[in-house]
Amino acid sequence: MANSPQAKKRARQGEKRRNHNASLRSMVRTYIKKVIAAIASGSHESAQAAYNDAVPVIDRMADKGIIHKNKAARLKSRLNTKVKALAA
Repeated sequence: MANSPQAKKRARQGEKRRNHNASLRSMVRTYIKKVIAAIASGSHESAQAAYNDAVPVIDRMADKGIIHKNKAARLKSRLNTKVKALAA
């Protein structure tokens, strides 16, 4: 356990940031699930709309370091491939 005032404050700050980051990560997962659900429904238009909503959120979280930039690129690529497959 932290003993010095500085260590106590850093522990509080770390916990606060951890909760905030967990919330943002959860939001990204929710957007991804919306795209997957739209793909499962079979509608290309709704899947494309959900994908277009998810991309800026994924990019923003990658910029903030919530998810790794390569993971963001991989997610976008895989989702886009599935959305495009619906159009064919």
